[in-house]
Amino acid sequence: MRSFTLIVCTYMRPQSLLKLLQSVKNQTLYPNEILIIDGSLNNDTQIILKDNSFQNLKYFKVDETHRGLTKQRNFGIKQVSEDSEIICFLDDDIVLETHYFENLIKTYSDKPDALAIGGYITNEVKWALSDQTNKSSKFYYDGWMRDEPSRFKIRRLFGLLPDAEPGFMPSFSHGRSISFLPPSGKTYQVEQLMGGVSSYRKEVFKNLKFSTYFEGYGLYEDADFSLRLAKIGNLYVNTNAQLSHYHDGSGRPNLYHYGKMVIRNGWYVWRVKYTKPSLKAKFKWHATAILLTKLRLLNVITTHHKKEAFTESLGRFVGWFTLLFNKPKIER
Repeated sequence: MRSFTLIVCTYMRPQSLLKLLQSVKNQTLYPNEILIIDGSLNNDTQIILKDNSFQNLKYFKVDETHRGLTKQRNFGIKQVSEDSEIICFLDDDIVLETHYFENLIKTYSDKPDALAIGGYITNEVKWALSDQTNKSSKFYYDGWMRDEPSRFKIRRLFGLLPDAEPGFMPSFSHGRSISFLPPSGKTYQVEQLMGGVSSYRKEVFKNLKFSTYFEGYGLYEDADFSLRLAKIGNLYVNTNAQLSHYHDGSGRPNLYHYGKMVIRNGWYVWRVKYTKPSLKAKFKWHATAILLTKLRLLNVITTHHKKEAFTESLGRFVGWFTLLFNKPKIER
């Protein structure tokens, strides 16, 4: 079996990190190396790791120079041992199924052309075998079905549904994520991976690194990196490499800044894939962005989290407005 390194970039989540590492400890295939890259502002993570030992673990506390998801990832890559062949990344609020690494690493033998392979989150979407009735309330794929989110139902009314398969970016972006691939046990080719459940051949990082444009929380940094990588070779998701994601709210940006990132970072990764989109694609990108912002603002009325919905909607609107005169500069 191939030698592999696990890198976990963490920030102010000691208890979540501990749960992740406990699930790593129970793996049928254990990492040859675990690197914890800690950007926390206190020593709680360091203390909890001293109180709980894990085999092959190395801990690094980084200062402001290397703090932030993409910076911590790039820092971690530089610490990987020379004999490691695969580098795996996991978010610190993940819990693995027992055979996660065994199934993930085996995929590199099954798919020798793979430059990267992603894992599969099982606790966020409820799937069932297709009833073959094609109800508008359901999304159907590869013999399976799941509830169609309301935003896609409304997008259908305006002719703004994605023109690409799940895991691929549509011509006007705003596509269907990996969560729209079913738990079929198959390995699907994609061009976008979720960075928090991803793995790469180490050789990939000889020519590519995670973009520091995505500072701090780094929303969509995974899309940026995988889209650039997909121009070189093939990426896959193995739906048998399973885990759960528990979305720890600590360490996240405030919702105004998050809303701005949704729009500006979303525009950025769209233009990474499509450097010269058509006029129709440009219109559809902006139309979808505005529609989704309005739907988020509607949550002020339809949910109990009125302040959060308004704050994020305001951030989205400001982010969209700034694109008119201050577009992000794309790193090539």
